[in-house]
Amino acid sequence: MIFSNKVVLVTGASSGIGAATAIEFAKEGAIVAIVARNEEKLNNVANEIEKQVITKLGKLDVLVNNAGLTRFGSILEGNILQSYDEIMKVNVRAHINITTLATPHLIKTQGNIVNISSVAGKTLPSYSSMISYHISKAELTHFSRCAALELANKGVRVNIVSPGPVKTDLLENAGVGFMKFEDVSDDAPLKRVSESVEVADIVLFLASNKARGITGSEYVADNGWCLRH
Repeated sequence: MIFSNKVVLVTGASSGIGAATAIEFAKEGAIVAIVARNEEKLNNVANEIEKQVITKLGKLDVLVNNAGLTRFGSILEGNILQSYDEIMKVNVRAHINITTLATPHLIKTQGNIVNISSVAGKTLPSYSSMISYHISKAELTHFSRCAALELANKGVRVNIVSPGPVKTDLLENAGVGFMKFEDVSDDAPLKRVSESVEVADIVLFLASNKARGITGSEYVADNGWCLRH
């Protein structure tokens, strides 16, 4: 299998894209370590890497930074900094932290990193209360490119997958479960939103040897969303 005997760490793997990615890696023979999308666990990721992954499994070949959340706040509402601080801790800072901790181990295996961003990083929010989320994804995408440049001479590739709306529990976790990503399917030219496994398929490609010449690239899977936004 493609990832036989490869060790993969996926953050935010309790549901949605992270869970689908972990499952698909396992199907392809990988040894998969998961970190749930939980701020406390993400803040303790150093222990997860050292104890769960490196000590127990001996190495790290692929890091998938997927954990993310959204919170609402805007300039006029006066609560933008509250949402910004909470989102950035998980959507950006945690990924920078994990990348820093994982890099020495990825250098040893000539491994690679795939960061899950969003087309939100390329578009303006439909609702002003989503400003902080869009900012966080733009920053994650740019960090990924910077990391790709810095780590290239060490043989470590870094790439980005930016989905459009995907059927996940992101909105439910943000307290707006009455809204569904499926409700915006008509806004995409292909008249659909993606399943999590579609994003996972791209992650596996980028993490595989088939993409050995690809780094610093952003793969968009949005059903044409950006064509109209």
